[in-house]
Amino acid sequence: MSLFLRGKRKYAVLPGFEVSEPVCFERFDVSRAIELSNFDALRALSPALVRTLVKDLEVDALANRICPVQRADNKVVLLALAADVAGDQADELARRLSASGYELAEPQRYVVSATMLMAIARGQALGAVAVLNSAVDGAYRTTTLAAAFQDMVEWGVVNQASDVHINIFLDAPESEVRFTIAGRYVMPERFCGISTANLMDMVAVAWMDIRAGNGAVFDPLAEQQGAMSRVVGGRRVLLRWASMAAERGPSVCLRLLLRDQIAPQNDLLKLGYLPDQVNQIERVATSEGGAILFAGSVGSGKSTTLATLMAAIPAHRKVMTLEDPVEYLIPRAVQSAIARDVDTLSGSRFATKLMALKRSAMTDVLLGEIRDLETGRAFVDLASSGVSVYSTTHAASALLAGERLASASVGVPRDFLATPGVLKMLVYQVLLPT
Repeated sequence: MSLFLRGKRKYAVLPGFEVSEPVCFERFDVSRAIELSNFDALRALSPALVRTLVKDLEVDALANRICPVQRADNKVVLLALAADVAGDQADELARRLSASGYELAEPQRYVVSATMLMAIARGQALGAVAVLNSAVDGAYRTTTLAAAFQDMVEWGVVNQASDVHINIFLDAPESEVRFTIAGRYVMPERFCGISTANLMDMVAVAWMDIRAGNGAVFDPLAEQQGAMSRVVGGRRVLLRWASMAAERGPSVCLRLLLRDQIAPQNDLLKLGYLPDQVNQIERVATSEGGAILFAGSVGSGKSTTLATLMAAIPAHRKVMTLEDPVEYLIPRAVQSAIARDVDTLSGSRFATKLMALKRSAMTDVLLGEIRDLETGRAFVDLASSGVSVYSTTHAASALLAGERLASASVGVPRDFLATPGVLKMLVYQVLLPT
């Protein structure tokens, strides 16, 4: 860009543009620029932002600092970094828009972060806005994206994947979809070469079906959790959503949980346990009070084993669960899900559920997973109350399971774990190749 002065008038020329007769324009007052702190603020704009004009105006070189975006009413705004929102190039771009027949909106300019601007310039951050607000092909595109997401879930279920991983790379034209199958992190050829923009749009559409999620829309700059249900081959599947804001873009992990009842014939022998191991586990499970803890790495089948064991508890005992979320339907059990806000894990909802649970006269309780201070306190409370407690935790070995519970992040006192009768059995489970 070149700058030149004529009297008190200031002119700017953008790369690739020629100005034969300079046109005077007023400097933009930076105090008029409005800051958009996150994608929720961006999507709350009305009229909605629907597409960038970077390609139309051939200003790719500016897109990482200033990006022209068209609204649903066809007026145009400039999204820019704080250092550039009132700069010479932004002023010249505004002049160029007017000269090209575009009408500038009011407010005319917005300040956004570098990460937001990168996503906006590629049209990826506007995907959810376009799907939600644009009347042009909106219903068709939403249906197409939903069908693509369903296909991804169905492939995972059919191929017995435990998780679907959607890794979006905002700095690349293509992103990746991977699956965890038998403990391996694999990328099937079927899902190679997916457009980053399409994948971003698909994730935004999928988030619309999330229950108990934090955030009305998908936010690639925030950690989000929630759950949704899908039907695959007549079977109901629960998808547990956990997304993380990563350096290159959002990473979404979907745990696939088949909501089939665990039938009594699905005993521990069929899961691979040896007869003497089954006898030991069942003998301890029939005793009253104390805790049985299944430990292992991610995807080692702890929840499946635990649900199978719970399904075999005699009918004369009252079984209740407190899970986040419910992973398997257990016959005769009273199951309760608690969706905790990712930003306020110590909220009152969990405590309220726990209080109601303790007043329910149960004999056996499944406490989903012990993974933080809140579930650690619940474990201590329940295990010391005389009921039989069943739970899981992540640990690298059997020796480290106790260390995991006693760690600062979980907070179960060591002397409590050492009390006779509290931790009556620890089972460490791993998947073996077949």
